[in-house]
Amino acid sequence: MNQLLVIGGASSDTLHVKRKTVPSAGGAGMYTAMAAHRCGAQVSLFAPCPSPMPELLKPVAERLDQWLGPVIPPEQLPHFEISYQGGRTEYIEAFFGAESLLSPEMLPEDLSPYEIVHVIPLGDAQKQLSFIEACRRRGAKRISAGTYRAIVAESAHLVGAIMQATDLFFMNESEAIGLFGSVESARTDTGKILFITLGADGACVIQGNYATFLPAVSSSELDPTGAGDTFCGSVLAWLMQGAHPIMAAQHAIPLAAQMIEHLGPDALFSDAPAPAIPADMRVQINHSQVQRVSRLLSSLEEASPFPFVSPELPPVHHPGALDYFFAATAQQFSFWTEQNNRYQRPLIAPLGGVMQKGAFYLFDAYRRRLEVDPGFCSPERQANLSRAELLAVFRSDDGLDPMPALDLHLETAQTYGRDMLALHLTPAEVVQEARASSHPLRTLIAKKSGLLALILHQRAESFLPFAEDEQVEPVIDYHLMRSCLRVGLIEVVDDQLKGKLIHRQVISPDEEWAVRFAAYRAIEQVVAASGKTTGAVDWLFFGARTRCPEMSAPECRLCRIDSVCAHRRELFQPVRRTSFY
Repeated sequence: MNQLLVIGGASSDTLHVKRKTVPSAGGAGMYTAMAAHRCGAQVSLFAPCPSPMPELLKPVAERLDQWLGPVIPPEQLPHFEISYQGGRTEYIEAFFGAESLLSPEMLPEDLSPYEIVHVIPLGDAQKQLSFIEACRRRGAKRISAGTYRAIVAESAHLVGAIMQATDLFFMNESEAIGLFGSVESARTDTGKILFITLGADGACVIQGNYATFLPAVSSSELDPTGAGDTFCGSVLAWLMQGAHPIMAAQHAIPLAAQMIEHLGPDALFSDAPAPAIPADMRVQINHSQVQRVSRLLSSLEEASPFPFVSPELPPVHHPGALDYFFAATAQQFSFWTEQNNRYQRPLIAPLGGVMQKGAFYLFDAYRRRLEVDPGFCSPERQANLSRAELLAVFRSDDGLDPMPALDLHLETAQTYGRDMLALHLTPAEVVQEARASSHPLRTLIAKKSGLLALILHQRAESFLPFAEDEQVEPVIDYHLMRSCLRVGLIEVVDDQLKGKLIHRQVISPDEEWAVRFAAYRAIEQVVAASGKTTGAVDWLFFGARTRCPEMSAPECRLCRIDSVCAHRRELFQPVRRTSFY
């Protein structure tokens, strides 16, 4: 597990930077491989292997699991002479050497041991595509590739074919503009992910029609050579460790920023841990409070995972349970209304003679429809849901529609169903594939959310066992953010943001992320320090929705962590409509 094969080589380069001329290890394959190694991956390189090994490339060879490929004399290594002056990169000389001799027939017969195989452009789009097709035939699980501007300009149709043939694809802003017309127009097929680096503007992650823009990390640029490949290698390493694609890109940005502050790949040869995702200083973790809460939780028997068995959910061993949880979990968002740019009230409405709230209203609504319409939660039905049909599902006992964002729920249902159909998958097949792997959680997370993983793991049917070293990342919804703020696990030090939270105003994406990421890190630390599982900690804080609710005074006497709570009752969760976990 966690093994990466990079196809495409290393080079012996000459760099002209700030009036200095220095020799350097280079090559897109080398930068990708060394970035992945720096982020914890086991990496092999398929490329011409020089013998004897030049001094410049010894740090590379020492960090590889294997250097596969034909053995060549050092003078046949690719060589590039690159000038970076005044913010402009110029290739003075390009010698591709023995890399041009590589052919797919030279690849190992069995590529299934590698979690991801990444194929660099190789100077020729048709050759890159041939390698990708050979990798698929030889059992590659996931295939990644990149491109460069000249190939996009000369062979855009082949670049499109390469994107279709791979699972993950990387390009920079100018390449995205050349291929799609603009970054905003970039799209991927179902099940594929596109990563676009935007230089000083950060990066963008494209999943189908959905784009997530991530900010850059400030740096003092010295040598930008290999920045995109460094980003790529880091993303691949974090994906193999089970990170969500957006979190993988978040991790990759600071490493690329660090790398360009040094000459060549020097920063990638460091034995220090890769730089962490930078925190937004407007919201900070209270580490002493984390320790106090964690000590208390470690002794609480009540801090245990929720089995996802209740009257609102399908009974244990219900034949439609898997389809139900896949479809209903996708809908767990946006249970509140706003008025005049402020939070107004949560979703609370009568259903089946019981006042239900938010997540459990939705769970119950889907369960009730499942009981009279067993195929309702299937991907086929969700893909073809009409607005009227979904409205009927959500209608409360008083005949009203309590859903604050019905159209967003309809879009989510249809997208979920269409994606599953396009991938030719059923929930049962997704779970079967995950269970058959050595790391079931990691396999499932590559396709689905952490919340769904918790549900499938904690249900009595044990749909999804975890490997011994697997743990779900924190699932941060607005109840958990409210709990983290009121308990004091996180501190809002920016007065303007604090004021918006207190007055329940709608906030911007970056303000919401500041709170969400701090809560994510705080819960992560509580899990580690308390010895409890993510599921147990998540349920304890999610359960605060009943004793520390949105619209009435908290009932602190009912809370088992009242003795260590900071009692910041005035604070409220970020008010922003999003389906993001």
